[in-house]
Amino acid sequence: MLTETELAALVPLALTGVDIPQLGPKTQGKVRDIYRRGSQLILITTDRLSAFDRVLGAIPYKGQVLNQLSQFWFEQVSDVTGSALIDVPDPNVTVAHACQPLPVEVIVRGYITGVTKTALWYRYNLGEREIYGHHFPDGLTKNQPLPQAIITPTTKGGPTGHDERLTCDEVVEKGLLDRATWDTVQVAALEIFRRGQEITARAGLILVDTKYEFGRLPNGQVVLIDEVHTPDSSRFWKANSYESRLAAGEEPENFDKEFIRLWYAARGYRGDGEPPAWNTDLAVQASRRYQQVFEMLTGREFEPDTYPAAERIKSRLANEFGE
Repeated sequence: MLTETELAALVPLALTGVDIPQLGPKTQGKVRDIYRRGSQLILITTDRLSAFDRVLGAIPYKGQVLNQLSQFWFEQVSDVTGSALIDVPDPNVTVAHACQPLPVEVIVRGYITGVTKTALWYRYNLGEREIYGHHFPDGLTKNQPLPQAIITPTTKGGPTGHDERLTCDEVVEKGLLDRATWDTVQVAALEIFRRGQEITARAGLILVDTKYEFGRLPNGQVVLIDEVHTPDSSRFWKANSYESRLAAGEEPENFDKEFIRLWYAARGYRGDGEPPAWNTDLAVQASRRYQQVFEMLTGREFEPDTYPAAERIKSRLANEFGE
């Protein structure tokens, strides 16, 4: 693994985007640059970091970690549900089937925690007891496990550009999904989460909560799209210190990008207005953490590809698609 000095030197070179006009029009998400070629999507996972529903900066090798870690998880849950994955021609690139994304983000939560405005603990601490259609009794403690994992759906952006909270019943009542599709998604999501908790436990981590996105293939099949159980989409805690820290009223040792949210929250920022300035030390800490999560979950050494990444990606995609 690169030293902190080496990583700091790479921060200005972090991949913020890739322009390949030969591939056609580009659409841009918070983290991915996306090109469509016929029935396929070319998804380039950049190093952009998103939190509080906005891009805050870029972290060296983050995109490679997300892309390769998602590939690992698609394989681990392939017996539960299909995915849109076709090929990974570069560590930052996924070629996938073009799906019709379902208009609901599926958040699965195993613990009551979080500092963002959509988090269970944030809402609970404000005095709410009916959250996402689930009832929570008085007397709960931050970071304690829920009796069973629950689904707390949200819309995907929409006119405001921000996710809006839903109950499970509202997904059907508002006409976002039909009942049969939503039932299929919920069953798959809870099973993927259970599988994820098993594998992360073997790595010495706790899978606390996560986000899944599903889409529909042209043949009607509902499959996983986007990313799975990454430090971007999931919250991880270190298992060996969880019980003692909970008993002491201390925060669990997080091992995801939550420490970045906490860094901003400690400075009074929760997503409104202009965020505090990003700094190199934060980017270096985040890069190291992303790489460590990859190694712990997969059991493989992280092998960083060449930097800067944009020219490498352009070259490999030119070879892949004959451009």
